[in-house]
Order: sequence, then structure tokens, then C-alpha cells
Amino acid sequence: MIPISKPFIGEEEKHLVMEVLNSGMLAQGPKVAQLEEEFAEMCGTKHAIATTNGTSALHAALLAHGIKPDDEVITTPFTFIASVNSILFCGAKPVLVDIEPDTFNIDPNLIEAAITSKTKAILPVHLYGYVCDMDTIMDIARRHNLAVIEDACQAVGAKFKGKVAGSFGTGAFSLYATKNIMSGEGGMVTTNDDIVADQVRLIRNHGMRVRYYHEQIGYNYRMTDLLAAIGIAQLHRLDDFTLKRRTNADYLNKHITSVVTPKVKPGYEHVWHQYTIRLTGGRDRDAAVKQLNDAGVGTGIFYPIPIHQQSYFRAMFGDISLPVTERMSKEVISLPVHPQVSQEDLEFIVHQVNKL
Repeated sequence: MIPISKPFIGEEEKHLVMEVLNSGMLAQGPKVAQLEEEFAEMCGTKHAIATTNGTSALHAALLAHGIKPDDEVITTPFTFIASVNSILFCGAKPVLVDIEPDTFNIDPNLIEAAITSKTKAILPVHLYGYVCDMDTIMDIARRHNLAVIEDACQAVGAKFKGKVAGSFGTGAFSLYATKNIMSGEGGMVTTNDDIVADQVRLIRNHGMRVRYYHEQIGYNYRMTDLLAAIGIAQLHRLDDFTLKRRTNADYLNKHITSVVTPKVKPGYEHVWHQYTIRLTGGRDRDAAVKQLNDAGVGTGIFYPIPIHQQSYFRAMFGDISLPVTERMSKEVISLPVHPQVSQEDLEFIVHQVNKL
């Protein structure tokens, strides 16, 4: 089986982890500080603040922007549940806007109509490693005085018009084991705003600036030095990993002919967290997935049930229609594109997909 994802652990990761183990400093310490410094440099932001995972990064970022009960935050229904849950953790209301069929990202032309007097932020999700149309989103946010919290959990290193994901507004990243770079578990908040950065640091550490002096309610969202050590080594590999993902995606795009393949618009630099095809025309997606899996090609469905159709959320969102999202959720199949996919693997994937 060619797996849909496969984390890479090399000698640098092992060496840095052993450094931490030998130091005895296992909790948040110098390795976290190093990862934060290098991550901020990669993003081109003034601050990067490490957290326990991408969900806590989103939650802390929202809280740092003052999102509170009864506020509204506009986001996408086609995403992992954490994007919406982080809004709910603040007591705020997620407002869902449909997506573009060609990018799978929130449709910026539908955002303005969803703004009300209660809207306080936009939370765009850079799905699969493809940055949203941030020119339009940032223009809307400026005109309506809204915060922008970028869910860049799948988009480390991705760019829009030369600017890195997570540097437009306040960014939130995941370093989960299957992400383009990882630390096993981990997250990161990026920002150029000193006040937001200070708030995130307080929120992640029980509201403490000085030990045992609590200025506000906070959480235990600290990253450990053990995880940061892995993250540092992975960050050093980001350019190589991204190049390999792009090379793999380019090959698949050039040789797959049986289904709709993903395209990248001018000005966008995709990092291919997922390579996602579409099985259109009412074709049986389940049968296609079974055929590929039986042949030895790992697949993923990201995501089979839109947020507004999840059982827990039906009452919350009511009987709303988001037709593009609903169609995409029935058509998408993600294929292996990670750096450990070989040329032989690529040829096999193409052969099997073209048999669908």
C-alpha cells in the first residue's frame, strides 16, 4: 500500500530529541524558543508562539483578538472540525460561507453578504495547502474593521503573491504528525501585532507572565521541548519537502486523465498538503476508493460530511444550503503526494487512477 501520508524522521530529529533528553529540560524551554524564532523568520512575521496543537493555536488566536460570546466569525463549511470548534470554544457563532469549486477555499465574493453587526472576524482556511484569495479577504476585513485569523494548519510555507500564509492576519498552524512538517503534536500562532502576541503567550500559560502571578484566565497550551526539537529539524527540511510535493503533484497533474485534477492559479504557490482529485458526473466515489485501495493506492476523503451536515451541528445551522460544498464533499478523493512517494509509486498511482 502506498500510504496517503508518511511522516519522515531522520538523524537530525533523533539528535535534537536526544539533546533534550540529555539536558533534562523536557517542558517548554530553549528548543521551543528556537522553533518560534525560526518559524517567525520562515513566515516573515514578528512573532511566532508555539502551542500544543493547531486547535489550541486557533482558539488562542481568536481569544487574543477578543472574540467572545455572541460574536460572529465567518468561516468555511469545508474544513476539519477544529476550525469551527475553536470559534465555539469562545462562545461565538460560526457563520458558514460556501466555497469555490476550483480551489476548495471560502468564496470571497460571498463573504460580505454574511457580515452583520455581530461579525468580529473572518477565519479563512487555506485548505490542502492552497492559500485563499487574501487580497479580497483583507480588503473586506479592513472596510468592516474585522480581524482575520488564518487557519493555515495545512499550509505551512504556502504563498499568495509572494507573501507567506499566516502573515496576512494572525496565523494558526498545526504540526500534527501528518502535516507537511510536524512535531508529532504541536501548533503555532504567527502575528505582527505585539498586543495579540502578548495575549497568546498569556493564554497558553495559565494567564501568567511571571510564574504564579495570574493576570487573566488562561490555558495549558504550552509545547514541550521534546516536540519542538522534532519541529526544528522538520522546519530545516521544509524547502526540500515542499519541492518534492510540488514535483509529485506536477507529475500527477500531467498524467492523470480520467478525473478532474487540481489546478493552481497564477500568483499562488501551493504546498500540496493534499493532492485532491474530483470524481464528477455522479460516479460512485465509494467504489473508486475501494478500487484504488484494493490496488494498493492509499486514499483520503477530506472531508466527507460538511460542517453544517454533521449531526451535532444540524440544529445550530438549520436547513441551510451550501451547494458547492455539498457537491465537493461527494466528489473529492485525495491521493498520496508526500515526499516519500517515489517515481515508481507515481507511475503506479497514475495507472490505477486512469483505470477508474
